[in-house]
Amino acid sequence: MNSVVLIGRLVRDPELRFVPGSGMAVANFTMAIDKGLTREKKQEFESQGKPTADFVRIVVWGKQAENCSQYLAKGKLVAIQGSIQSGSYKTNTGETRYTTDVLANRVEFLEWGDKSQSSPKNDDFSFGSGNFDDFQSIEDDDDVPF
Repeated sequence: MNSVVLIGRLVRDPELRFVPGSGMAVANFTMAIDKGLTREKKQEFESQGKPTADFVRIVVWGKQAENCSQYLAKGKLVAIQGSIQSGSYKTNTGETRYTTDVLANRVEFLEWGDKSQSSPKNDDFSFGSGNFDDFQSIEDDDDVPF
């Protein structure tokens, strides 16, 4: 089974092009996907110059490619569902280069807004960042059905 689901932020604006002859739209972009490190591990990685995110190239075809180009921009949060595609090519010097991309079947825009707007630097929806002063603990949980 070849299936992948990713959530991350765009590293740069999508690049849209059209295949000669067929006119089919294809968009390419790179996502930064957070490794989910603890605060301590993240600080350790950063102090050692190690990346705290993985950078994955995404390929989108057809109308979705056009929508990505029109509505997505650097820094926007996006979810991708698709499959891993590997390939290779020869450089001008004859070297073989290997590639790994995600071929997106579905793209979900998790942040909306004007393409020119910059994304927030911190996640407004992260867990544990809310104000929980109004919540009360349950003293007797015998009536809780789970």
